[in-house]
Amino acid sequence: MHLRGAYSECMKLIPTAVARAPKKPARSELYQLERRWSSELIAAGWTVLPSVIIDRQLALGLDAIDINILLHLAKHWWQKENPPHPAKASIAAAMQINVSTVRKRIARMERDGLIFRRPRHHAVSGRQETNEYIFDGLIREATPFAREALQEKQRRKAEAAARLSRKRPQLVTPKGKQP
Repeated sequence: MHLRGAYSECMKLIPTAVARAPKKPARSELYQLERRWSSELIAAGWTVLPSVIIDRQLALGLDAIDINILLHLAKHWWQKENPPHPAKASIAAAMQINVSTVRKRIARMERDGLIFRRPRHHAVSGRQETNEYIFDGLIREATPFAREALQEKQRRKAEAAARLSRKRPQLVTPKGKQP
């Protein structure tokens, strides 16, 4: 099988439930990011992780180290069809922790069904390369929390609209007197 055919076969194996790649931010969205963080920091690169994963990390069984590892994995996930595959050693070095800690944490997240590791092998030599990491489980587990957050956001919005549309009490004054 030629290389393009092998790639096509591999792509069929990627689960379809992988999160939609974020649309390219509009210029105004980038401008807002640059205003908050500076254009230099944004130009150097930025990472997307849904807020609900951070907000509900305890319910998802994640702690600060797990979130940091997920951030490092997400940093390398630019397209839906190309799962991230950073080396555990580079994650450990950036976090200043032992590689075995990263390995154990990733193994636990996989055991908990949050991420899936898929081995990669060099096309010619067959030697193992860094694993790919697929977030289907995390997406599946976080989605109910996202729906919950969206419902709460809608409830607050409706509440605010109702508050604004309420009739305001009229100031009642004795006859003949102006308020």
